[in-house]
Amino acid sequence: MSFYTSISGLKNAQTDLNVISQNIANAETTGFKRSRTEFADIVAGSAFTNPRNIQGIGSTVQSITQNFAIGPIEQTGSALDLAISGDGFFQMKNGATGDALFTRNGSFTLDDQGFVTDGSNNRLQIFAIGDDPATATPVDAQIPATNAAGFEFAGVVVGEDGVVSATYADGTTDKIGQVGLATFLSPTGLKQVGSSNWEVSGLSGAPTFGYPNEGAYGGLISGALELSNVDIAEELVNLITAQRYFQANAKAIDTATQISQTIIQLRS
Repeated sequence: MSFYTSISGLKNAQTDLNVISQNIANAETTGFKRSRTEFADIVAGSAFTNPRNIQGIGSTVQSITQNFAIGPIEQTGSALDLAISGDGFFQMKNGATGDALFTRNGSFTLDDQGFVTDGSNNRLQIFAIGDDPATATPVDAQIPATNAAGFEFAGVVVGEDGVVSATYADGTTDKIGQVGLATFLSPTGLKQVGSSNWEVSGLSGAPTFGYPNEGAYGGLISGALELSNVDIAEELVNLITAQRYFQANAKAIDTATQISQTIIQLRS
């Protein structure tokens, strides 16, 4: 019994080490959110078992929970670098499948067609000026290369309220649309898909949309990025704790082995 109990502890310690390693590896990943491993004990007994004599039979990983605390904000100076100063996610459209993605990584650029994209060619979704984000359907953010008068694109500005404005060589400004933000009833239920992106799952619930600086939605900071919320010092302490957890379970197996060998030698 003690072997299997300690083996479950070893497996859990390995999972904890893997999660901590993932956090440390992404300490410099823009928009990354750290995770933590939560454990639960396992007990077994029947209706005829004396509750005072029930023994535990090990532990299990209950969940790997994401922490969506806001990370440090770094100024970059690029107008299309956007950081969210509160709650909310940018909605993106997968460039290959068209599926909806959600991210806190606001490192955006323009592609050769004027679409606002991330490093994986996913397109930022925005709403038309005046649309109700609760009912309207977002569209790809695209900045025309020329305005109605034929003058070339000169620059872009994103306001705290999410309004995307493009300026042209003749000095005119056109409002392209407004960035909406998504929130979830249970963001820890979002499914990680890599590149600081998440997808909706049955645990997260459906997204609710609103504009920056309205209600529970945070404002936008143009020319800045939200960095990873990983605290290296905290993770190193957690790493040491997980290592000791692993060593303690390994020692318990070693002790049980020695006891078994002693009993075998006595019987022989």
